Amino acid sequence: MEPYFIPMENLFFQEEIKKSRFMTYLARVEGKEQALTYVHEIKKSHQAASHHCWAYIGAAPNNDMCMGRSDDGEPKGTAGKPILSVLQGSHTGEIIAVVVRYSGGIKLGTGGLVRAYSNGVQQLIKQLTTTEKRFYQHYQLHCDYAQMAQIESLLAALSGRIVEVDYLQSIQATIEVDQQLCKQFSEKLESLTQGKVIAKKIPFIVR
Repeated sequence: MEPYFIPMENLFFQEEIKKSRFMTYLARVEGKEQALTYVHEIKKSHQAASHHCWAYIGAAPNNDMCMGRSDDGEPKGTAGKPILSVLQGSHTGEIIAVVVRYSGGIKLGTGGLVRAYSNGVQQLIKQLTTTEKRFYQHYQLHCDYAQMAQIESLLAALSGRIVEVDYLQSIQATIEVDQQLCKQFSEKLESLTQGKVIAKKIPFIVR
């Protein structure tokens, strides 16, 4: 899987527009279930609010199958869609924005609502600190001591690492390589050891 950026912090922004108060919450969520749980928590904290509009990207930024949005009673397309558009424009994954509105009784119009619901998210995206989420492939292998020295040098060159090692008559090791470098690792391993060491893939991990 391709690496992508995710939020490192939760953020908050509020403003008043024509007597309506807009409160924007930005957070990290992983998947639909976490996203809906977060929305529920915000709703519980603002039960008297007129609307709780939201959008989320629950996985990689380009994963259309793990996105959602809601206008929560506002005119169709004036809240959830513009919120989601800002999130998509940030190229950040595993992110949610919930905008709470306490209505002041003055109508904002379609354009006014779109601007109001997107502005808070835009302000927070400018402040947001992110970190890169990368995916790592684990391998198990058996080798002799001379071959292990070669493998250690290869891992160092590819920023890989030894996760676990047992020094027996021969060496049994679990190693870790960035998924983006797996093909390069396999080719170099075969070349270095003349195909005598086979690295068996085991489930990858995320960091």
